[in-house]
Amino acid sequence: MNVRLTWAQPEDLIGHELRQAAQDGRDAREIEERWYAAGGAPAPDRAGASEPPAPPRLRALAGRLLDELALLESPLAADEPTGLDEIVAACPHWPGPADSGRAVGRDRLHAAWLGRAAGCLLGKPVEKLPLEGIRALARATGDWPPTTWFTARGVPAGLLAAHPWNRRSAATSLAENIDGMPEDDDLNYPLLTLLLLQRHGRCFTTDDLARLWLDELPAGRTFTAERIAYGNLLAGVEPPETARRRNPFREWIGAQIRADVHGWTHPGDPAGAAAQAHRDAVLTHTGNGVYGAMFTAAALAVAAGGESDVHGCLAAGLRVVPPHSRYARAVRLGIETARTEGEFDAVVDRLHAVYGDTHHWVHVLPNAALLAAALTHADGDFTRSIGLAVSGGWDTDSNGATAGSLAGLLAGGPGALPEHWTAPLKNRLATSVPGFDRAGFDTLAALTHQEALRP
Repeated sequence: MNVRLTWAQPEDLIGHELRQAAQDGRDAREIEERWYAAGGAPAPDRAGASEPPAPPRLRALAGRLLDELALLESPLAADEPTGLDEIVAACPHWPGPADSGRAVGRDRLHAAWLGRAAGCLLGKPVEKLPLEGIRALARATGDWPPTTWFTARGVPAGLLAAHPWNRRSAATSLAENIDGMPEDDDLNYPLLTLLLLQRHGRCFTTDDLARLWLDELPAGRTFTAERIAYGNLLAGVEPPETARRRNPFREWIGAQIRADVHGWTHPGDPAGAAAQAHRDAVLTHTGNGVYGAMFTAAALAVAAGGESDVHGCLAAGLRVVPPHSRYARAVRLGIETARTEGEFDAVVDRLHAVYGDTHHWVHVLPNAALLAAALTHADGDFTRSIGLAVSGGWDTDSNGATAGSLAGLLAGGPGALPEHWTAPLKNRLATSVPGFDRAGFDTLAALTHQEALRP
């Protein structure tokens, strides 16, 4: 049997680590020259099962070079700590103690779950497509920026041949095919967080999360940083080293998509939500990758606590992120660009000019800028929030999910969400997380509400 698991072998990782080194300002030119001189390939933009394995000598070299790259110091390290104490010390406006009287209603949590699912599902058929492909497909049906589900009806065959839908998702996420919420890691991880809180409460440790993953998360449902950390756990590596060892994806978007439940269950307590998200994130991520989880959790926490203005939520998220970090700069860039450009396509074009040639489409920085821009431009409107987030390309389903989560929470309840987004979900979620397959979003809201009420 010939099994080729991508995103896992040293030859898959070395190109991505070289790219991350360049972004960090680490001088890796000599290591890069040795890799290419030996016949090594650059980092693929998109992984595929057909990629051939490297010969043994090249695989061994890639492993050695990864270890050498890990020893290079980043000149940005002082501004981008990973430890929680250092992050708090770097944040001059870290939030104060929580207001113990704040609570979040079950209906609002129901809308948050629905919003996350709808935004994710909207982005699934165009995930991995280039920006020009997404625009062309939507414009072919007269729906740009998207205000409803993508469809193949009316799209010319030549356009579909040039920009085919995501092959894994088209069968379940185009308008003509939707029948409930299909499985996706953007929903699996919130379910795992809910399971984590049910078993261990708010005092869970990163080790508790690691054990939960090994017990309940199929390895084949992990990707990028999560896949590397999972493999590290199986090899006996302990957290937080699981996030660092040969993990070039440690500043990608994975931790950010795991943060929602931490925010939903800390109404009015952005500091508590951010600290809890930090314990989750450091299993797989460092620096900016961790900040993505903390930012999202804090923004959702103030929304759960009664903040009705999306701009106030974004400002609260920034208070838990070191202000001189690249993540903070990305969010500020997204907000400022959205405020100065009247057309969102122009906003997206500016962000792609900054990040498109230097960062992978799953990296947290371009996606953070786009998410902040979409939420700012949409000004709390649900349809525009998810439609604009998806319209900007990059990690479309993840950005749509997070935008939908916040916009749904702000909407106040499931009845406030347009029916054309919620009815096709059929109150049914598919997942491989034990105990949750075919669960209703109303049931998930009730379970999340229980955890929000726990001390």
